[in-house]
Amino acid sequence: MAYAINPILRGFNPDPSILRVGEDYYIATSTFEWFPGVQIHHSKDLVHWELICHPLDRLSQLNMIGNPSSGGVWAPCLSYCDGTYYLIFTDVKTVFGMFKDTHNYLVTAKDIMGPWSDPIYLNSSGFDPSLFHDSDGRKWLVNMLMDYRPWNNDFGGIVLQEYSDKEQKLIGEAKLVFKGTHIGCTEGPHLYKHNGYYYLLVAEGGTSYEHAESMARSKNIDGPYEIDPKTPIITSRYNEKLPIQKSGHASIVETPEGDWYMVHLCGRPVNKEKMCILGRETCIQAVEWRDGWLRMKHTDNTPQEKVNIPSASHDGGELIDFVEDFNKDKWSIHLQSLRVPLGSSASLTERPGYFRLYGGESMSSCHHQSLLAHRQQHFHFTADTLIEFNPNSFQQMAGLIYYYDNVSYYYLYISYDEETGKTLNLLSSVLGKVSCPIGRGVSIDKATQIYLKLTCSAEEAQFSYSLDGKNFKNIGPILDATVLSDDYYTKIDEYRFTGAFIGICCQDLSGQRKYADFDYLKYKELEE
Repeated sequence: MAYAINPILRGFNPDPSILRVGEDYYIATSTFEWFPGVQIHHSKDLVHWELICHPLDRLSQLNMIGNPSSGGVWAPCLSYCDGTYYLIFTDVKTVFGMFKDTHNYLVTAKDIMGPWSDPIYLNSSGFDPSLFHDSDGRKWLVNMLMDYRPWNNDFGGIVLQEYSDKEQKLIGEAKLVFKGTHIGCTEGPHLYKHNGYYYLLVAEGGTSYEHAESMARSKNIDGPYEIDPKTPIITSRYNEKLPIQKSGHASIVETPEGDWYMVHLCGRPVNKEKMCILGRETCIQAVEWRDGWLRMKHTDNTPQEKVNIPSASHDGGELIDFVEDFNKDKWSIHLQSLRVPLGSSASLTERPGYFRLYGGESMSSCHHQSLLAHRQQHFHFTADTLIEFNPNSFQQMAGLIYYYDNVSYYYLYISYDEETGKTLNLLSSVLGKVSCPIGRGVSIDKATQIYLKLTCSAEEAQFSYSLDGKNFKNIGPILDATVLSDDYYTKIDEYRFTGAFIGICCQDLSGQRKYADFDYLKYKELEE
């Protein structure tokens, strides 16, 4: 007997969809504008999880050029039927304003590791699609309905439509089957069948501190659906002191032994202003069926930090120590680029043992950035790299970046200044307001190799550098890490949905594609 330590998927891993095939468990999570798309983790015991693949790994499946920050891949749904894995996802092209452009697709594979098919287009009527395989062989798509009309709720409810495997398209009429509960903002639907009822599991309340998970049931798949009298099933909205907040957007799974578990989205605030600098993460809870409804097994409807998993042999929560030394023919699965593959902008062969990155567009770009990054998964960590870069223009930059999106980031970079030559400088962008905290920077004109490091402790982030790899010197002020969170955007009444990354990048705004060589990228969790 052992315990799962929540979150089981730390850092930016939202909107979990869980699946069991035999003795193997899989969780698919959203990746938004990060490429390749969708993270799939695997486990044998529900406690220890390993990232094994990104099914959307080529442009023919996913091209997010021009997608806004927090657009891209939303709320994947992973399912399995008759020897085939099905993955449903949304590619969101417009995030904010009156309208949302939400294109829903299906890809399939015979093996979870792929190859996954090119996408089948389904619809664009709303996001968070989910595929249900009924016992009679029919397949049904559910998704939330977007309503742009200002006199209506923009979360218009849950729509049901049949999917034909043979024709590879939706067939019949779409029907609005559920308008939600009093909580509102009904989204993230998943359908299940249990003891003669169809159960509709939905996220409600928005994806922040009012988040919740509700349930409704019907004898018929197209309704009418009866709302659980004790809704919501799980939420943190009534207790701001809980360490796990934002609980909602859930899916459920049954073990071979007949036990049930729920995985759900969460956030962990670090201060009184309730900033979740790790983004939205994934937790697991034990649940059970009582009186025809799903209930938390050992508690009320609040999330638990430790969950008893009888089938596991030892507890979760191991320390993470990640090193990518760029000595193989491909880089780690834990590293992602923005919107599209790096392609010819990166090479592991032109200088063996190094990652060569050619200068791309600026950090503000939603098109072609030359950036490779690891998601932040811990409140306390260090990340560092060794770089060689010889710019001849101020328009050429390369270094270590602490990145949330194209308007919020901190960047320690090498560039060129007409007076000081090669320089090391610091750039701060907070909601698009850019500053240079150390002015023109520090001259490093005679240095060939530069070691760059970022050290974070909850809300505080500090960059440092070294010329020998041993003696590091702090550069710039202590920075506010909470800037790189969804919650910071609430200061300007906006919403974002991703998380912070630490990466290596290179820009050449002159268009000459000046390159930088990186020897490694390391990420190490620190004890709190």
